[in-house]
Amino acid sequence: MDDVASNSPAQSADILLPCRECDLVVAVPEPEPGQWLRCPRCAHPLARYTPHDQTSPALAVTALIMLALALAFPYIRFEKSGVSDSMGLLDAATQLAAFHDPLLGIIVFTTIVVLPGCFLVALLWVHLSLSGRHRLPGTALLVRSLPRWQPWMMADVFAIAALISLIKIAGMAQIGLEPGFWAFSGFALALLFTVQRFHPLALWARLAGPPAPPEGARAGETAAGQGLVGCEQCGHLQARQAGRACQRCGARLHRRHPHSLQRTTALLVAAILCCFPAHLLPIMVTTSLGNTQPSTIISGVLQFIGHGDWPIALVIFVASVLIPFGKIMALGWLCLASRQNRQLDMAAQMRLYRITEWVGRWSMIDVFVVAIVVALVRLGNLLSIQPGPGGLAFAGVVVLTMLAAMSFDPRLIWDQQQRRNHDPTLFPRSH
Repeated sequence: MDDVASNSPAQSADILLPCRECDLVVAVPEPEPGQWLRCPRCAHPLARYTPHDQTSPALAVTALIMLALALAFPYIRFEKSGVSDSMGLLDAATQLAAFHDPLLGIIVFTTIVVLPGCFLVALLWVHLSLSGRHRLPGTALLVRSLPRWQPWMMADVFAIAALISLIKIAGMAQIGLEPGFWAFSGFALALLFTVQRFHPLALWARLAGPPAPPEGARAGETAAGQGLVGCEQCGHLQARQAGRACQRCGARLHRRHPHSLQRTTALLVAAILCCFPAHLLPIMVTTSLGNTQPSTIISGVLQFIGHGDWPIALVIFVASVLIPFGKIMALGWLCLASRQNRQLDMAAQMRLYRITEWVGRWSMIDVFVVAIVVALVRLGNLLSIQPGPGGLAFAGVVVLTMLAAMSFDPRLIWDQQQRRNHDPTLFPRSH
């Protein structure tokens, strides 16, 4: 259940939180358990009250058990002309390294096994620490680190890529789903539920208590307009000083992301340069009865269309073509919007930013499809698939656009709109 937090003057029992997307200081009353409170100006989720959360640790333990089973058992079985083979989950990464593509193998292994596993173990450590009388070492560091790992965990994307791979291979040979496939599907689902319940501000409230605002702080104005800065890690509102660390969690404080537009622009230019080899070079090379056929992203889409698999062709086209190019264009526009001297529809700008930030990781579907089919189809000259140079370039596009979205600070657009409207709440009052 969602509710909108108040921007009216704060009551004594309210907590003042700065919105990390528009910088508005909001008076947040204690919500009902499980209820999300959103910023009244930009609708960004501010806080969720989860006292004595026992569901998240249970989900994390379940996900870790499923991951262990997925690694222990075969994932998919493959058979053609009486010759059969099977792949394990780790083969999706190791076979890429065997074909002289170790960097792509590291990316696959890190995003589907290492980071999700570390996230779950760290989350269990944090909850164990919060449930005891004495805090375990490293708890604060882990709470600061968990949000940074979250965007790079792609087990759910890999699970969807596995389904697409099955459809792609089904026309070549017989396939069978092994116990590892079902275990990994359960792991991806449990991880998804765990991440949806995760909110760092709720953990900080249990770890360090409610944040105490500085004297004179007012709700309904921007933090910058009051000479304050909000910690993006724990939400603590405090006086702004250059190079200062947060009084509550120790994270580095910045009024806005340092050099946000310059970093975002540089990352977008690098992503555009990677787009050329990603789409012009083959992403995989198929050998069947001695005949070699390279396949680019677009030719792969056309092959699915030729076999009548329109839904799969649409998924790959959207994930591998529309989303990367659309994300580059959207982020480019947002950078321009932060310099626009005309009135903008801020609700539309925030929707565009959030969609751009969310969809980028799903472009990894094509990379994971390559990893799976390369690991599975290993029958020599009878039928085999090797990774092409386009795969690493396309992974570069995905990583660079994700970094660009993280580097962009949406508060810059609000700042520009307030300057245009000559809103004095953006700037500190003279004392």
